[in-house]
Amino acid sequence: MPASIHTFAVIFILLLSPIITTAETTFPNFTEPPHNYWQQEPHDLFTKIKSDLGSGRLKFDTSSEKAFVTGILKALDIPVSSQLLVFSTTSLQLRLINYRNPRALYFNEEIYLGWVPNGKIEVISIDPNIGGVFHIFNIPRTQEPPTIERSTRCMNCHAGHDVGRVPVLLAKSVVPGPNGGTLDSFRIGKTGHGIPFSERFGGWYLTGAPNIPKHWGNRTGELSPAGLKTTPIEPGRHFDWNRYPRPTSNILPHLLHEHQVGFVNRVVPATYRARALIDAGKGVLSGEALKILDKDALELARYLLFADETPLPAGGIQGDSAYIRDFQRNRQPSSVGSALKDLDLRTRLFKHRCSYMIYSLAFQGMPKPLKERVLRRMGKALNPTQTDPAFAYLPTLEKTAIRRILWETLPAVSKL
Repeated sequence: MPASIHTFAVIFILLLSPIITTAETTFPNFTEPPHNYWQQEPHDLFTKIKSDLGSGRLKFDTSSEKAFVTGILKALDIPVSSQLLVFSTTSLQLRLINYRNPRALYFNEEIYLGWVPNGKIEVISIDPNIGGVFHIFNIPRTQEPPTIERSTRCMNCHAGHDVGRVPVLLAKSVVPGPNGGTLDSFRIGKTGHGIPFSERFGGWYLTGAPNIPKHWGNRTGELSPAGLKTTPIEPGRHFDWNRYPRPTSNILPHLLHEHQVGFVNRVVPATYRARALIDAGKGVLSGEALKILDKDALELARYLLFADETPLPAGGIQGDSAYIRDFQRNRQPSSVGSALKDLDLRTRLFKHRCSYMIYSLAFQGMPKPLKERVLRRMGKALNPTQTDPAFAYLPTLEKTAIRRILWETLPAVSKL
C-alpha cells in the first residue's frame, strides 16, 4: 500500500478535512455523512473471510514466508501468476523495499495483496459501498493465526489529495534511487489503460516485454550535477527469484492491473459523488446533480468500453501462459462462446472492448441512478444501427458481439 513520508499531523488533517471541492460543486469528505466511512460495516470479500483467517479455522503452511503467501493467495482465490514486483518505496513498509528486496503484489478482480519479504502482508479489498478497505498483518511463524488489523495509515495516500480524497487504489510510476526513494515521478494522480507506456512501470520490475517502447521499468536513478542519470537493472540479478512464488513480473498482469486500478479509481469517486447528490436532494436529483451524474456516466461508459486505450506495440505482446489460464478461469461466455475476458494482445488487450470489471462488486454496487445512466450510455454506444461520436472507434460487428455477451451474462443489462 503506497505511502509517502508524512507526519501524523498531516494524516490527521487529511482525515478530518470536511469537504471535497470540484469545479461543479462541493462534496462531503469520505469520513463525514452521508458516507461515514469508518462507521460503515464493510462488505468486501476479504472482510468476509477475515474471521476464518484470524480464528485459525483456515490452516496454512508457516514453514516459510513463501509457503504462507502461496497458501493465503489460494484461500483468497488470487492467482500466484498475477505476481508483480515493485522496488520503489511507495509503501508503508518503505524501509524494507529496494531493488534487492522488491515488494510482491498479487490481485484478482476484487482483492489486492502486497507482501514484502521479511515484512508484513497488506490487503486492499474493494467494498461496493465505501471503496477500498485496508488491512495489514504479520506472517505467523507458528500455527498461531495472524492478527489482522484494519489499517488507518493507508489513508494518507490511498485517500489523499492526488486521488480526490476517497479510498481508492494507487499505481505509481517513479524513478527510484539506490535505496528506493523517489527521484522523479510520472502520471501523478492518473491511472488506467490510457496512460502512455512512456510514463509507466517506473519503480517496477518488468518481464516478458522485449518490444515495449520506451518505459521506466527495470531502472534505478542517481542524481548528479548533470541531472538525473538512470541505470538499467535486470530482474533477478540483485535478488533471488526463489524467494518468491514465481520468477515473473510479467507484462500482461501489469497491463491488467493498470486497467483495474483505473476502473476502481473512476467508479469509487463516482459512487461517492452520486451518494452525496442523492442525500443532498433527499432523494430528488436537481438539474445540476443530473448533469454531474451524466458526466460521470459518460466517463465510466467510455472507460468500460476502452476508449483512449493505449495501443500495444508493433508485434503485440505474448503474455505469460500461466497467467492467461488463471485469468480466464472464470470467463463468462455467451451462447456462441465469446467472453469479455477473451484476449487480443496484438494491437489491444481484448477482442471485445468491454471491461470484465462490469461484473465486479464495485460496478454492481453503484447507486441506482448512476448505474442506470452508465448502462443507458453503454446501450447507446453499442447500438449497431447508430454511430455515437463518443464511441465511433467501435465497429458494428464488435458492438454486436459485446451486446450479446452482456445480454446473456449480465441480467442487469438485458435491456441494452
